[in-house]
Amino acid sequence: MALSARLPLAAGADDPQLWLRPSALLDLEDPKLRLRVHALTQLCKNEREKALAIYGHVKRLPLARRVKLRALTAREVFDAGRGDAPDKATLLVAMLRIAQLPARIRYVTLAGEILRGIAPGLREAARPIVEIWLHGRWLRTDTYIFDPTCMAAARQRLRDLGWEWGYGIHVNGNMLWDGYEDSFLGGVPTECDLMVVRDLGVFHDARDFMRSRAFRRHYTTVRILHWTLLAPMVDWVLRNLRSGTMRPLPQPQPPSSKLN
Repeated sequence: MALSARLPLAAGADDPQLWLRPSALLDLEDPKLRLRVHALTQLCKNEREKALAIYGHVKRLPLARRVKLRALTAREVFDAGRGDAPDKATLLVAMLRIAQLPARIRYVTLAGEILRGIAPGLREAARPIVEIWLHGRWLRTDTYIFDPTCMAAARQRLRDLGWEWGYGIHVNGNMLWDGYEDSFLGGVPTECDLMVVRDLGVFHDARDFMRSRAFRRHYTTVRILHWTLLAPMVDWVLRNLRSGTMRPLPQPQPPSSKLN
């Protein structure tokens, strides 16, 4: 059985030391990543300041969705300078671990309603919540996913439409994480969030999750293909949100009745 399939239930799984090591996507010895982490944290006075410096760097990276044939390594996300939620989660966890801050990813399944306006037609979607060991406990946040400009625009768009949910967030969702408490785009803890369908457990990175029993149980090939094909539309919406240009979603063209 894969480690990721055992961790949520295994004795000692909450031991912070288990969440400091490298993995398939967490290239912790990469010199470029290590240099960046050092630059971000060299003037920090404590672990909270280090965590916030790294969190701020990843949060500022533009949220972008593109067609991918595989999960990206932390270095690949760093070089791209942008990424989707799993990409940014992988980079955040890698940089935290380089700074000797235990970190991991908890995947939850969200109801598709939260993605209206950005990815129509989805019944459910997975979301990576990053957990960081600080102050003797695991603190959770998914606010790193949305860059500040995109988050502010999404909240304003929800207010304009009179929607409570949509564009991946709640209209009153948290924008930032303070390093003291949990912070969520849904505005409330996951156990109280009406959009959270199930908790899939904790993992080292996106590839670890995709190889787990939880992923195989809940994500069929058809569902994965559907989400992949939506990537260009999702990215189009994100770019328009960020630029302040909100146009209707492009609609699929009906098949032509003419014979070629």
